[in-house]
Amino acid sequence: MHATRVLLGRSVWKGPNIVPLPLPRTLPPPPGTPPIRTQKRAATILPNFVGLRFSVHNGKTYQDILITEEMVGNKLGEYVPTRKRFTYKMSKNK
Repeated sequence: MHATRVLLGRSVWKGPNIVPLPLPRTLPPPPGTPPIRTQKRAATILPNFVGLRFSVHNGKTYQDILITEEMVGNKLGEYVPTRKRFTYKMSKNK
């Protein structure tokens, strides 16, 4: 086994995690088309997704993302954060 293949999250022989998604028949879709809603954060972004708008579920709401060429090969969930930023709140009653 090669050292670089050990570091991958999914085995190379299994291939990418490709999830069937309802894609529009005409590319690019006409303006005003609603985004494709999905909860499948583990779906791999394919080259034919470039220019499409997805609404990905983050556990509470759907967040819109526009797919660009730099995103190909990554997962949909990498671009939608699931956790809020934590901040300490200072109380004024001391």
